[in-house]
Amino acid sequence: MARYRKIGDILTAEGLITAEQLKEAISLQEKEGGKLGEILIKLGYVSQDQIVVALSKQLDIPYISFSTGKLKPAPDQNLEELIPRSFAAKNKVLPLSRRFNSLTVAISDPLDLILIDNLKKITGCEINPVVSTEDDIRKAVEKAYGKEKVFRDAIEAAGDEREGDRSIKEISSEETDLSLNKVIAKAGEAPVVKLVDLIVRQAIEEDVSDIHIEPCYGKLSLRYRIDGVLYDMPAPSQSLYLPILSRIKILSKMDIAEKRLPQDGGFMVKMNKKLIDLRVSTLPTIYGEKVVLRILDKSRVPLDLAKLGFLSQELEIIRKGLESSYGLVLLTGPTGSGKSTTLYAALNEIKSSTKNIITAEDPVEYRIDGINQVQVKPEIGLTFANALRSFLRQDPDIILIGETRDLETAEMTIRAALTGHLVFSTLHTNDAASTITRLVDIGLPSYLVTASLRLIIAQRLVRKLCSECKEPYELKEEDIPSGIKLDAPVIYKAKGCDKCNSIGYRGRSVVNEIILMDQELKDHVHKGASRSQIMEIAKKKGTLSLLESGLKRVEEGVTSLEEVLAVAAGSL
Repeated sequence: MARYRKIGDILTAEGLITAEQLKEAISLQEKEGGKLGEILIKLGYVSQDQIVVALSKQLDIPYISFSTGKLKPAPDQNLEELIPRSFAAKNKVLPLSRRFNSLTVAISDPLDLILIDNLKKITGCEINPVVSTEDDIRKAVEKAYGKEKVFRDAIEAAGDEREGDRSIKEISSEETDLSLNKVIAKAGEAPVVKLVDLIVRQAIEEDVSDIHIEPCYGKLSLRYRIDGVLYDMPAPSQSLYLPILSRIKILSKMDIAEKRLPQDGGFMVKMNKKLIDLRVSTLPTIYGEKVVLRILDKSRVPLDLAKLGFLSQELEIIRKGLESSYGLVLLTGPTGSGKSTTLYAALNEIKSSTKNIITAEDPVEYRIDGINQVQVKPEIGLTFANALRSFLRQDPDIILIGETRDLETAEMTIRAALTGHLVFSTLHTNDAASTITRLVDIGLPSYLVTASLRLIIAQRLVRKLCSECKEPYELKEEDIPSGIKLDAPVIYKAKGCDKCNSIGYRGRSVVNEIILMDQELKDHVHKGASRSQIMEIAKKKGTLSLLESGLKRVEEGVTSLEEVLAVAAGSL
């Protein structure tokens, strides 16, 4: 009998909506038409998942969600060939298994008889529907059609795999015999264009930060960096090396004929109605030119301090430091530790129409409204130091210098901070306390350092555990390295599921060592205090070391102990 119950009655009986809410939705349906479930979702009374589960109960057919890992075609049945990708994506359907002449298909609307009839005609099978949400089917279609299968199809279409026996060196040597016009023509052929487009688009969809295309001995390598770690991807054949390289150079407005020198360029792609910047760099190696494409998607990275993973006590210190109208704020850490993102988030928080903000960057990674951003060009004399000289004639309130690389830039930065400007910059040091001694070591007088410094943030990034599959486990004494203290008896470790591509981690969070300069610290620096002495005083004022900051994330279940030890064990 449950099979013929109305969906509104099912939702009401299970306490998901009230009788009044159902009455309101029915009234709206009578006025505007449409499906009752869609109206309830639009009103915010139920979720898409809840409607689909209710539909499953109403029709007495199975419900499968993407998170179970079962929403995927059975292996070795070539089901993707029965239903074309374009049809599956457009109609939100996915073949799951086939037994004789019966095809089990995930569908978001099993009451769509026209769609089911079309599926019969396309596949030649009787359709056995199971139900899932549109969002889950879309993700499952992308996973089933959009990764290795489509990738390999594009590779096969773009070139002859039989040429893979030749070395990159042999292929590269042939380029000398080709005219530039022929190289450009080959790079512009439809299969090559499609392959490069697929490499880039797949990377963007999977939240990749960098694409590495590397010529190696006897092969071509393609790797994606996800959450700071490089992963191998199905690689194109060696015969496609030159067309791919040339295509990327054309897009990036590089010199195709130049193979001996490194080059930098970039281009933009449009996906899902948003523009995404790609910064491209080539490097000549002994086997050919290596290409790295850095993906700069501002929508993927929240330029909001509160969303970067700072602890509440860390945010409090940072915001206190940003309240000043002058002084020097320094971000330190290795390349790829998120310094630029934190700087942008800080600027984004304090920007206003009453402040003139100017930046000098190399490169300009994210474009932000309300901020005047300058790309430095050392080859024409526009260095950080020269840009800063010009900034001081532009009536600035806040200045950002992308990197303090030399004594000249450091002196200019500090003097700008001492003349009534709030100055942001980055420096390469291992921790916050070392930053102070580093500035003195490169030749800056300690009295200038203490007078100008306002806030120092040393930063690293740790991978966040996947919230869908992380596993709790009880710590044993032998699992904890000496010198490390954890207050949580139970912490979490990585497992791996479909949502995180079996990695166990999704996204990254910051860990920090933050020092807010006060008079006591300035007095000790002026007296020549060592790094350890500075850190000892800062800890009494609430500063956490990088390791201690990371262990807090472990206790909160954000990341694993192994991840923190790999990133911040050196600060013990």
